[in-house]
Amino acid sequence: MVESPNQAKISVGIDISTIGSTAVVIDGSNAIAATRSVSRTGDGNTVEEVAALIAGLRSDGHSFVRVGIAVPGLVDRETGRVAFSANLPGNTEVDLVRDVEAATGTSVILENDANAGAYGEFSLGAGRGSRNIFYVTLGEGVGGAFIFDRQIWRGESGFAGEFGYVSINSAGMRLEEVASSANIIRRTRSRFHQDNTSSLNKLTEESITLEDIITAAQRDDDFAQMMLGRTGRYVGTAVAGVINLLNIEKIVVGGEIMTAKHLVLDAIVDRARELSFAPAFQSTSIVEGELEGNAAAIGAAVLSRNGEFGNNEYS
Repeated sequence: MVESPNQAKISVGIDISTIGSTAVVIDGSNAIAATRSVSRTGDGNTVEEVAALIAGLRSDGHSFVRVGIAVPGLVDRETGRVAFSANLPGNTEVDLVRDVEAATGTSVILENDANAGAYGEFSLGAGRGSRNIFYVTLGEGVGGAFIFDRQIWRGESGFAGEFGYVSINSAGMRLEEVASSANIIRRTRSRFHQDNTSSLNKLTEESITLEDIITAAQRDDDFAQMMLGRTGRYVGTAVAGVINLLNIEKIVVGGEIMTAKHLVLDAIVDRARELSFAPAFQSTSIVEGELEGNAAAIGAAVLSRNGEFGNNEYS
């Protein structure tokens, strides 16, 4: 497909999650020109969701021939398909690239959502101006991604960056078991009755959400702050390993949990400082992501503009 000059001015990225899909349109000045979302119903159908988003964007007057799609799961670089997805296993049963292209007439670049989020923050967010970063995303799952020499580093088989699988104690407990949103909620529900001063006691155990925990912590609820602080320390333990092994330039932390901002980030930094080789820690900057919930979609849009392995024009 050949792009017209008008089509080249915008880029489109779509982020797929368990609750639906969100599209972001980036204009020629790298600002968000439009967003559009569809909710997932029942088991959902990713191809239909993406096709609906693309049709909606075109009906709004946006002209494009290529789209980047960020998916939760491992993307096999040989086949171009989702090889594994804990949250959306149905995506492993279809060829998303082929099926979306057939349904929409749009070229597709498929990328792991953490890789896309890293590329977004590196290009247009908190990683701007850096050469090498590690990106952490804390949300439905715990993900990680590396940018080395301004390019996504995928590893030998394309599966690098599975930060949630990092063991954080001698029993082999994985980071995702304590730091994903579902597991933060689980840990909070199992303990909140032990602190009758917590505002969370006004809620039923089954109704407590991550938003409730963060809101309580922001209102100086000691128990909620403790739970988020412990989450940060778990993450910081794993982050220290990255610093010690790679002496990385910058670590960017994003995802849903970072709406708590310093309540989590400060604990990550403090724990990483405790466990890191001091000279390496001092040369590493640990910062909050700037793109919030749009990081993966923005990264997918930039990838669609640059080409899958193209040089990053924003560095």
